[in-house]
Amino acid sequence: MGCTTLLVGRRASADGSPLVARTEDSSNGSFDAKRVTVVRPEDQPREYTSVLGRRRIELPAGPLRYTAVPNALPDEGVWGSAGVNAANVAMSAAETLTSNPRVLGADPLVELVPERGTPGSPEHRPERPGGIGEEDMLTLVLPYIRSAREGVQRLGALLAEHGTYEMNGIAFSDVEDIWWLETVGGHHWIARRVPEDHYVTMPNQLGIDSFDLQDAEGEGRDHLASPDLREFLETHHLDLTLHGSSGAGFASTGTAGGAGPSTFNPREAFGSHSDHDHVYNTPRAWSMQRTLSPTSEDWDGPSPEHRPDSDDLPWSRRPERMLTIEDVKDVLSSHYQGTPYDPYSPRGTDAERRAFRPIGINRHNALAILQVRPDRPEPSRALQWIAFASNPFNTLIPMFTNVEEAPRYLATTTGQVSTDSFYWTSRLIATLADAHFAETTPLIERYQQQTLALGHAAVHAADEAAGRLVQEASADESADASVSELLAEANTRIAEQIRTETDELLATVLHTTSNLMTNRFSRSDG
Repeated sequence: MGCTTLLVGRRASADGSPLVARTEDSSNGSFDAKRVTVVRPEDQPREYTSVLGRRRIELPAGPLRYTAVPNALPDEGVWGSAGVNAANVAMSAAETLTSNPRVLGADPLVELVPERGTPGSPEHRPERPGGIGEEDMLTLVLPYIRSAREGVQRLGALLAEHGTYEMNGIAFSDVEDIWWLETVGGHHWIARRVPEDHYVTMPNQLGIDSFDLQDAEGEGRDHLASPDLREFLETHHLDLTLHGSSGAGFASTGTAGGAGPSTFNPREAFGSHSDHDHVYNTPRAWSMQRTLSPTSEDWDGPSPEHRPDSDDLPWSRRPERMLTIEDVKDVLSSHYQGTPYDPYSPRGTDAERRAFRPIGINRHNALAILQVRPDRPEPSRALQWIAFASNPFNTLIPMFTNVEEAPRYLATTTGQVSTDSFYWTSRLIATLADAHFAETTPLIERYQQQTLALGHAAVHAADEAAGRLVQEASADESADASVSELLAEANTRIAEQIRTETDELLATVLHTTSNLMTNRFSRSDG
């Protein structure tokens, strides 16, 4: 999965909310239709079996209700993607990451080995299940956690027990913190708390560029890791950090409680710097940071500090102003506007316009922006903003997560193309508009501004109504059920409002592009 993640700490966002955002992108040449669902405790399985890895896992009792954005067709499993649970804890899973042969040789991925031969025969080899992967993670973790830190700890324990067949990055958020976990080989992992006044850009590469192992082995304030990570690094000579004049790694001199160096660069130890990274991954981090920190360095001069193929782009930066939902959406829709690398621009050469993989790509399945708002009461605290299909051409629908079901417009996606589905309508608009980008861009931009304004207005109105319900509840009663019903009604209203706008845009784009077909011909009939 070629996804892109942007994380915004609470002191870097406009309203003090930690923001977790990720585009789920399908592999080249394929598209996975998505829908939104609410998984109630009674619908959560007690024994889970993955489709791709064929791994069986017993699940704990007492799951929480949670939202998810699963595949509409379950032939390859759930792929829950992103959601928020009843404790207002958010999770996005997962961002596919790169690695290197040293790591994969030291801790091989746990891949499915199919059954061979006939049972009872000498050559028979039973099936060996694979580990867990992106297909599974949201279902296995989100219903059972009450903080972002607990999410790291539960997923870390599952990785140690069952392993994984792929390298992934996973984000967890609560009202205060965002934690980012990266898998390392088949069973190991590291996690770092996002600095509260920073944003983090993640473009399919192992990204953490500094890690304090002593903190992970001790208090764990900002770093967590597999308990044996120090031994793993030392045994397999994975730490490439130069420590002092001798160049000795920290594992040679430091201990969990000692005075030796304990900080190393995981990107160098566990990640990659391949030619593939330089055209597919690093340009996306460069584009996001260039947009969100435009004056922090000279991005476009003759000798820029960082280029699209730079291997040392920082994992996190301070933005130059507070960031909004719209900033997150715009960055995750980027196709390198204002540079020679924009595939829609007449600037640059043909080679430059196709040099790098855009963030806003044709094969987006879904975008989820998870917002846990500290200034709202707990029953109405969390929002999940949803967009489907290619981000340059779509819009977001806000959905309160403390509800029992999702709006039909978001939930009823099937394998059949239908304008009753927000997913399919968004994909139709993108496909029609792409071929006539200049002519349809003004229509798309007006639609995006109008629908985002409608979304914010609907959220404000629902917040006020929910706030009144909470205030009117006596000390002896809870307004939670009434608030949940109110929020569900608000979700349906805004979804239907945006459905009207989306249908109108589809009709307008269809008319515009129909008049620009290659086989058009006009003459006077007079």
